[in-house]
Amino acid sequence: MADPSYIPPAAGSPAPPSIELRGVSLAFDEKIVLRDISFEILPGATAVLLGVSGSGKSVLLKLMLGLLKPDSGDILIEGENIAPMSEAGLYAFRRRMGIVFQEGALFDSLSVYENVSYRLREEGKLEEGGIEQRVRQMLGFVELEEAIDKMPAELSGGMRRRVAIARAIISEPSIMLYDSPTAGLDPVTAHNIDALMVKMRDAQHVTSVVVTHRIQDALVVSGFVYSTAQQGLLPVTANSGSQVAEETQFLVLRDAGLYFRGNRQELLTSRDPYLRGFVK
Repeated sequence: MADPSYIPPAAGSPAPPSIELRGVSLAFDEKIVLRDISFEILPGATAVLLGVSGSGKSVLLKLMLGLLKPDSGDILIEGENIAPMSEAGLYAFRRRMGIVFQEGALFDSLSVYENVSYRLREEGKLEEGGIEQRVRQMLGFVELEEAIDKMPAELSGGMRRRVAIARAIISEPSIMLYDSPTAGLDPVTAHNIDALMVKMRDAQHVTSVVVTHRIQDALVVSGFVYSTAQQGLLPVTANSGSQVAEETQFLVLRDAGLYFRGNRQELLTSRDPYLRGFVK
């Protein structure tokens, strides 16, 4: 699902991490927001970013998108360092990435069809018939094709998030960034959004970064797999053959640093008082 301009590694060579941060630091005036942050996310894997409000989670997403520049350190997207790139150079990389914001960020004056097709129209590579086919395909993926002619004001909060996901994946990104995608939603709707994130990862093999305040989101994306045969989620079991639990990283930010990095089991069994506050 990578951008057509992306040249993959030579045959036989290992693919680089989808995202890699090396010693990234950033300050706003005198306030240090991030200090010496390093981690990597392998292709098709998921990283869950946890931390209290103001700990730098959303700032990390902006750095990955190139919307902010680090004061020091490197940010590699699929093997290429975007930190020194110009805005023009960053354009191709952003086409490989989709982002879903907390509030959905739909254009209120545009219909669902117009919102989802917006990026394709900007690229100008498809005729109207091809655009409509892609839009219906993506809305079908998020189970919302019946809302194609509705306006954002006619949608519930959960429906708006699902439209936002359809818009984000319309150009087939290899990386998805989710900024508190379930915030403000009721538990059932939040679970449906979590299920869509799992479906994206397992059906489309997309690398995911999920910023959330809800441990429930983290437990769904790390504890379930999407079954194409059953068209739904199945829990990960010891004999399921899935490595999803091991491949999902949990990253906890605290005091501008990376306080914890580990898998689901390591987080859930930690006796650290601060970490216990996230898994109650």
